[in-house]
Formats: sequence, C-alpha cells, structure tokens
Amino acid sequence: MAQQEYLQPALAGLDPTTGGVDPALPLYATTFVVVDLETTGGAPDGGGITEIGAVKVRGGEELGVLATLVNPGVPIPPFITVLTGITQAMLLPAPPVEQVLPSFLEFVSDAVLVAHNAPYDVGFLKAACAKHGYRWPNPRVLDTAALARRVLLRDEVPNRKLGTLAAYFRAATQPTHRALDDARATVDVLHGLIGRLGGHRVDTIGDAIEFARAVTPTQRRKRHLAEGLPKAPGVYIFRAADDRPLYVGTSRDIATRVRSYFTAAEKRARISEMLAAAERVEAVECAHSLEAEVRELRLIGAHAPPYNRRSKFPERVVWLKLTDGPYPRLSVVREISPGDRAFLGPFSSRRAAELAAAGFHDAVPLRQCTHRLSLRTVTPACALAELGRCPAPCEHRITPEEYDARAVTPFATATTGDPQPVVDALLARIEALAAGQRYEEAAVLRSRLAAVLRAAVRMQRLAALSGLAEVAAAHPAAGGGWELALVRHGRLAGAGVSPPGVHPRPTLAAIRATAETVSPGHGPVPAASPEESERILSWLERPETRLVEMSAGWASPVGGAARFRDLLTKAESAASHQLWSERS
Repeated sequence: MAQQEYLQPALAGLDPTTGGVDPALPLYATTFVVVDLETTGGAPDGGGITEIGAVKVRGGEELGVLATLVNPGVPIPPFITVLTGITQAMLLPAPPVEQVLPSFLEFVSDAVLVAHNAPYDVGFLKAACAKHGYRWPNPRVLDTAALARRVLLRDEVPNRKLGTLAAYFRAATQPTHRALDDARATVDVLHGLIGRLGGHRVDTIGDAIEFARAVTPTQRRKRHLAEGLPKAPGVYIFRAADDRPLYVGTSRDIATRVRSYFTAAEKRARISEMLAAAERVEAVECAHSLEAEVRELRLIGAHAPPYNRRSKFPERVVWLKLTDGPYPRLSVVREISPGDRAFLGPFSSRRAAELAAAGFHDAVPLRQCTHRLSLRTVTPACALAELGRCPAPCEHRITPEEYDARAVTPFATATTGDPQPVVDALLARIEALAAGQRYEEAAVLRSRLAAVLRAAVRMQRLAALSGLAEVAAAHPAAGGGWELALVRHGRLAGAGVSPPGVHPRPTLAAIRATAETVSPGHGPVPAASPEESERILSWLERPETRLVEMSAGWASPVGGAARFRDLLTKAESAASHQLWSERS
C-alpha cells in the first residue's frame, strides 16, 4: 500500500482524457505502444493477467520493450497451459499485477495504445488499475482488428485473426500465444495497415482511430469537407451543389466540430442524408461563442435550412392581447402594434398562447365569446354566463368600469408588473380541486398557471433588456483577455475580443464605432428574435460577465413575475413527473 501511495503522484500528471496525444499528429510521428496480454481466460475483474508484452515504436523504429510474466494469484486452467505453454511453476516467482502496473503505465505514457481486439486487453488493464488504486490514463486506443476490417477486403484475407494478418503482411514474428511474440507480430500488422491508409486519405492518428470505427461510406467519402477549417469559434454551413444552405451549426472549435460529423459518433439519420447532399462547408469565424450563437440564429432564420429543426422561423410567433372596444377579450394574434392596450408574449405556438389564455380565464372574469359588443345594444348571453363563468357584459350586467377593474386591469398588470392576483386566484382553485380529490382537474389548472408565469417571466425579462439603448459587457476569455459584446435594444450590435495584457477600452471603442445601428421599437423584442435576446440574457447573467457601461439602469419590476420563479419551477417539475409516470 505504501508503494502505491508513493507512485500515485507520479501518475497524476497523465492526462485523463486525451492521453497527451494530439489527434492531428501525423502517423509517422506518433509513438505507439503495441500491447498483448495472456490471461487465465476469465472476465476482466482486476486479476487474471498472466503475461504482458509491449513494444514501443515510432516511425517504424523500435524504441523499447516491456515483457513480464504476472502471477495471477489463482491456478491456471489446463487448457490455458496447453494454449500458451505457460505453467503454474513459471508464474510462482513472477510479480503480481499490482507491482507490474507502475512500470507499464509509465511505459505507455504519452503514447497511443495499440492491440489486436483492443477492448479485451484494455478491459483487463483498466480493471487491474481500478482494483489496485491506479488511475487509468485513458490513452487513445487503436484496434488493429477493427482497422483491418475497414482496410482489407474479403478476397484479400479470409478473416481478421492476428495469425492470418501476420502471414498476409509477412510479419517477422509469427504469433505464438505468448505476449511478446504476439505484440511483435501486431507491430508488423500495424505497419502494414498504416501503409494502406494513405489511399483512404488517413494521415493522422485521430483520423486513423475514427477510420477504424463503423463510419458510413458517405462519411468516409465526404470527410474531405472538414479539411482546412479554422480551429476557432464561429458558425459552419453545409452547402449543397447549388450553394443552398443545408445545415447551420455553431461551435467553439469549427474544425473539430465539423470533423465529428464524419465519425462513428454521428448516427442521426437526417445528418447522414444531409452529408450525402453536401458539397462544401463554409466557415464564418466569430469573436467568441455569443457572437457565433447569434449568427447561427440569424442564418437559420434567414435561410431556413432543411436539416435544422430549431429556430427556423423566428417570425412565426404569436401574442395574446386584449382587443379594442368596450368589454375587451383575449385574442391570439400574429403581430402587436403600439396601440394595443395590453399583451403577453411572444409565444412559440398558438397552443402555448391558448393555454395561457385559459389560465387567465380561470383567474379573472374576462369574457370568452367572440361577439363584438356594444354599450347600447344587448346581446343574448351564452352558457358561460348561466354557469357563472362570465359576468355577462353582453347583457350589460356589469359596467365597463367594473369590467375593467375586475378583468382587464389584472391581465394588464400581470403582463408588465405584479401577477399576484392571477396567481392567488389560480392557486385557490387548485387547492379547492385538490381538497375535493379532483386531481386531474387540478393538474390542468397547474399547467395553465405554469403557462401564465412562464410567459410573464419571459416577457418582463426581455422587455427589461430591450428597453436599454445600449449595454456594453465583458466576459473573461479562455486564453486570457476579454470577450466583449455591445447590445442595443436586445440585439447584438457588435462583438470583439481584447487580447491578454491590453486594456479592453480601446477595443470596446472600436466595436462601438463599427457597431450596428439599432432603432427602438414596440414590444419586448423590437429589434431581434426572442431566441437572440434570450441568448444574450444568458450570457449577460453569467457570474463571470461584467457590465461595463449601460445607457440607463437595468431593472425589472420589484413585484414582477420573476419572484414566482420557484413556484414556476415546482409546477413544471410536477408536470414533468406526471408525464413521466403516465408514459411509464
């Protein structure tokens, strides 16, 4: 145990995610450790290893060898002795695996691990590390068996067994079911396979590892589209032969993200269809991730690429507003105008707006009929009036002033200020229904309450931002310096990065001088899509973001809808739990 505690700090420097090997490293410059294990034949439970053989090579040159027998601490099955020639007597003086692991982990440091049927060997090694307290360095792994399946045809070799491949590539050492011999044979097989990769345009270790995985012929044929792209934040656009945008995405590293579309990790059917139609990839570099996200939204909104599912039609929003004239009612409309008395939104769908409208109808006595009422002429009342669900303004049972006080004002106040009366009314009805064990009806009202609060919180947040003529903010950049953003009326007007060691003020001044001119307008999103303003809000509300300058104070109503966030979270959580229970 003392020896393990001593060795652990030495292993702590190993990168747990990448193994210290750059995926862009050329194959000829990559250091490989080719390993083979002999085992007792059981499952990888932390033991069972009887022999380890490893050969370190780079550029065709052998750099080192590690070979040792390992005492598994258990008897060896007779068929294993017949297969490998390793006897119990040979293993008695051998060290246990916990004494061998430190040397092996040091040997594979900063190298790519290679094995034939790699999951088997790697599984035993990882289990041994876990059992004996060593951190597995998680190196990049290349499986020669998987690589052979992608490179060699059936008419070249009948199978992908190590012995078959060693004979095909005329390996200097033939496999003998002993670890070092099999590792040396795998080295020659690896070199033979690498020689075949050039014809597939596979030149780096990252490409070789991905090539060995189960990628489609389309991905393999189109992987050249990922070449020459910048390793920078921005937007990438897959374009068809007629230059039509097929798909728009964003990433902090364009080159790495686009390459991932041509790997085995990409399994979406619609993306496979998109890749088949794509002929080139266009990259638009951005100053930082916020600008990239905004540009992505604007490009998707402008071009509606067929393979993007979200944010394709930002103009397709609806609003819930009070109609003009005496005894106003709620109406779902496509647009709002400065003359509108009160409104709520934007909603992404008509269904969401109608759900919120139902919540207001449950809370305040707004009429639901669509008749155009007159202050002089009486209109026959509907069934809702008979049921006590409507104050019957159609029959003039309520004065316009009383109707405004009881129905119109609570709606108008809830949208721009305090929704307390609406919330209290809905909660009282929910409690009454629950007390009467009418739980399904209570759940419906809970959904309507959530719709009302969600819309009110959203609109008040957006209105607070879009009401500001200008906001300048800074966020620490990953490599030092500052990511800068200039926001005008809820729209990103300019972006840039101040380099490390340089005061950001000159950069901010340059951004302001070249920023987009944005005019104020009506509503909570007068100059941008709701999604864009919400992305900006999320960026501004990060703990690390600093507000540098503002044209006026940024504030939300003290008694606004935001104070019901906890109630909204509980309502949404309860609805999600109910949906999960019904589906299960």
